[in-house]
Amino acid sequence: MSDINGIINIYKEKGCTSHDVVMKVRKALNIKKVGHAGTLDPDAEGVLTICIGKATKAIEYMTEKDKEYVATVKLGIATDTQDITGKVIDEHEVPKLDECDLENTINKFTLGYEQVPPMYSAIKINGRKLYELAREGKEVEREARSVYITEIELTKIITNDEFEIRVSCSKGTYIRTLCHDIGKVIGCGACMKTLIRTRVGKFTLEDCIKIDQLTDNNILSEKLIIVENIFENYGKIYINEASEKTLLNGGKLYLKNIQNNDIIKENTIYRIYDANNEFVALYRCVYENNENVLKVEKMMR
Repeated sequence: MSDINGIINIYKEKGCTSHDVVMKVRKALNIKKVGHAGTLDPDAEGVLTICIGKATKAIEYMTEKDKEYVATVKLGIATDTQDITGKVIDEHEVPKLDECDLENTINKFTLGYEQVPPMYSAIKINGRKLYELAREGKEVEREARSVYITEIELTKIITNDEFEIRVSCSKGTYIRTLCHDIGKVIGCGACMKTLIRTRVGKFTLEDCIKIDQLTDNNILSEKLIIVENIFENYGKIYINEASEKTLLNGGKLYLKNIQNNDIIKENTIYRIYDANNEFVALYRCVYENNENVLKVEKMMR
């Protein structure tokens, strides 16, 4: 099965790491070149996009995709990890809140939001991961990062101290930190109790398969997404046979040698296809020496 190239949408079960899933996929398909496009914490579950073979070259683009989560917020306690598994560091009585109160609170986080990443995260400061420092009992100052929350919705009130939210957000948003910050605004503290990732870009929970289904060739062939589909929003450019060697070497492409050059715009990325109509690379149009040229962004072969 070493010729498998594409993206598969795996349902990550609660209790395993994202790397565990990668290792299981490698074993199931007997292929080494496997990677995931966005970590899920061990206690989280849901959509984990797995890139296989040449598709691993697309990982950096996959991680940029917007994401959607469903989380349960637990009010009244704050923990060192900002989720229910952590050590309780603060505890308060929960005020009586109705649906309107909760909606008004969570809506404050819509659009622009400056989020301080948690100590228990893989972000590096001075060459060390924050979670390593946290495990040593150290806390360091972290710079707030701008995250973008497209939509946040109160989906269920479970009890007076628990409710469920659905969040659509940008890359780099920590949902457990969002839960923690919601608790700060309410004034009683909060942590994340459960988390399900329901979407990464166009990959949804409904399209997921379980790891044990990978050995079913029919399911695998049906669910495997070819890498060029990830870039469907990028325009297509077809190269003639005379320019093919330059393309395969990642060389500069001149617009005069491209048939459909009228669609090409400066500072825009395009999918480049060879004379056999096979997807080869991503190229960006740049202005250089008084003309627009195409320069390689990423070879995908």
